[in-house]
Amino acid sequence: MVNRIVVGAHYGLKDWIIQRATAIILALYTVLFLAVVGAVGPDSFEAWRGIFASGFMKFATFLFFISLFWHTWIGIRDIWMDYAKPDGLRLLLIIATAAVLVGYTGWSIQILWRV
Repeated sequence: MVNRIVVGAHYGLKDWIIQRATAIILALYTVLFLAVVGAVGPDSFEAWRGIFASGFMKFATFLFFISLFWHTWIGIRDIWMDYAKPDGLRLLLIIATAAVLVGYTGWSIQILWRV
């Protein structure tokens, strides 16, 4: 019998479920987006702008971006934790990744609500 001592941040199952849930959101948004683009057939900037003018589409797109960034965070963080061996380098990469993803989130908010 092996006695397993669990230490650390206890990610595992929770992160696996979050990645699957965010993947489902990404897939559903992709289907929605393709259906809307197929129905509208935007051929000008104003038509594209019209697609994202409604509150529902802004919310759905923002949910897509939040899911994308969260999905990315879990994946990249796990890569850094597995393969970046010097602790200082790992910390730097994790902080840089978090900063970039938070910046992208702010940028997506600015773009969506400027439309």
